[in-house]
Amino acid sequence: MSDSGSCHGAAPQTGNRKAGHYVALVGPPNAGKSTLFNRLTGLRQKVANFPGVTVEHHVGRVKDAAGRDLFVIDLPGIYSLTPRSEDEQVTHNVLTGVEPSLGLPDGVILILDSTNLQRHLVLAAPVLALGLPTLVVLNMADDLAARGGKVDPAALAREIGAPVALISAATGDGVERVVQFLHGTGARPVAPQPRVELPVLPNLPARRRWAGKVGLQAGYTAPAPPEWTRRLDALFLHPVCGPLVFLLVVLAVFQGIFTGAQPLMDAVEALVAGSGEQIGQLLPVGMLRSLVVEGVWGGVGSVVVFLPQILLLFLFLGILEDSGYLARAAVIADRTMSRVGLQGKAFIPLLSAYACAVPAIMATRTIEDKRDRLATVLIAPFMTCSARLPVYTLLIAAFVPNTPLLGQFLGLQAAVLLGLYLLGFAAAVGTALLLRSSVLRHAKTTFVMELPAYRRPSLRSLLLRLIDRAVVFLQRAGTVILLVSVLLWILAHLPYKDGKAPPLEESIAGQIGRAVEPAIQPLGFNWKIGIGLITSLAAREVIVGTLGTIYGIENAEQDSPPLIESLRKDLTPGGAFALMIFFAFAMQCFSTVAIVRRELGSWIWPAAQFVYMGGLAYLGALAANQIWLRLR
Repeated sequence: MSDSGSCHGAAPQTGNRKAGHYVALVGPPNAGKSTLFNRLTGLRQKVANFPGVTVEHHVGRVKDAAGRDLFVIDLPGIYSLTPRSEDEQVTHNVLTGVEPSLGLPDGVILILDSTNLQRHLVLAAPVLALGLPTLVVLNMADDLAARGGKVDPAALAREIGAPVALISAATGDGVERVVQFLHGTGARPVAPQPRVELPVLPNLPARRRWAGKVGLQAGYTAPAPPEWTRRLDALFLHPVCGPLVFLLVVLAVFQGIFTGAQPLMDAVEALVAGSGEQIGQLLPVGMLRSLVVEGVWGGVGSVVVFLPQILLLFLFLGILEDSGYLARAAVIADRTMSRVGLQGKAFIPLLSAYACAVPAIMATRTIEDKRDRLATVLIAPFMTCSARLPVYTLLIAAFVPNTPLLGQFLGLQAAVLLGLYLLGFAAAVGTALLLRSSVLRHAKTTFVMELPAYRRPSLRSLLLRLIDRAVVFLQRAGTVILLVSVLLWILAHLPYKDGKAPPLEESIAGQIGRAVEPAIQPLGFNWKIGIGLITSLAAREVIVGTLGTIYGIENAEQDSPPLIESLRKDLTPGGAFALMIFFAFAMQCFSTVAIVRRELGSWIWPAAQFVYMGGLAYLGALAANQIWLRLR
């Protein structure tokens, strides 16, 4: 559930051979690859896509002993080198030199879970058979020792013919062995290498026997499952208690988003308002001050206020994911999702869609069945992404009183926010049922998922994730939202006549809003909301910046009231709830449209998806406003 972060230096690629050294980091899912990658590279990393495909990989930069750049690529998790999904195909292509933008890696770090070694050693045979310089890393050493397990790394190294390091990526113990391997890789000259042909290997049962034999000869003793793990799984995976616990966790998260983020939001809002006033005082009265204060600060500042809520959401999701709980939630979800024709493996992409639909759609490449994957791609944008959160929060704060429902545990505002999330989920389920009973009908597929051990989340990894998310959010605020705010300010001041800007409703922006107003008036929206609906096609949260700019210009001659107060004057409660429902259903994101087009290789599906979601949004908003008009 991450987007792009910062990286100093470019990814290693030059034609058919990279310009510098790079090491591939591979291993099974849940072996701790990302934790090790973050420890090695810190903030010197970014997320990119392989040329021609939308599969993500993380690229990080480290310095070797001579101060030269060395790149580490965190590849998608695999269980074997026989690819079944597109994620696994990419990893296979990189390790065998098929990926033309990289060439063969100069080295491979194969990371395995030492607490699950006999199963994970199955992957060692085909990777070592490639003949590339390889360091086998046995992770979770602290967990192995705490649970009474043991392994002799030197004996294992003799058995498999490759160096072995026993480490804990979470605590940093033993990571210096990995750094030494990287320094040794950087010292070797870069030379063109031929493509590696995948060797013919014994069948899987034979490799499992090889793994067991090697493990025993290396003195491996499997750790006993902790008693508390069995007790937690008995609760979290219970057919009745499991869903109830999940519901309580969700309620706590949403209440925490409102109560925990509010002081920080107030502080950011005061900072934005105060800095805007100070900048306004430094600039002479005229067009430049109007552009900076009303256009830039009014637009971008209105959105930046919601950064604490978004970061708090990602903090909660990170804790749940890193602790191992979300894998249990996927198992619980499979029981429900199978009834609508989806498998539990779709739960992870759909969950990541709560951050952003774009990486969620990319994540569907782990789903082997093409119809399951297509259905997941088509319903993922219904999940409430973080870009919707500023819109919901603004409207809820303006029109929903903060009345306690369950004491301090759940308030009315948090309940409304949860209801909007559930509404999007219900739309996704209904659409999945429609798809799987018509154009995507086929037999149910089997869901198999390895449950990771429960672990304490790494503070370092959580902080890196939050910094990465903040950078992405601020980059969008400084690019897309800034561009739209400036363009909107210009359109709101044209046509310029007799040295004066026209009244807002007579400007080009106002004329555009007036043109769409007849179509959206039955929804309870006016022309200002109409402008926001158009600009939000760039990104959903842009509507907040658009309204901030519009009301900033409109109230420029007087003390500008807060955006919330301006909305209360222009929107009825029915119109406000209609706007929430519209954003719960509408696609309103050209980036998502583009990634669906790239993912499915055709404009037919994203066009049909955009029209379907837009029509559902219009009808839902119309029903909400009309019901309010009849009940008031």
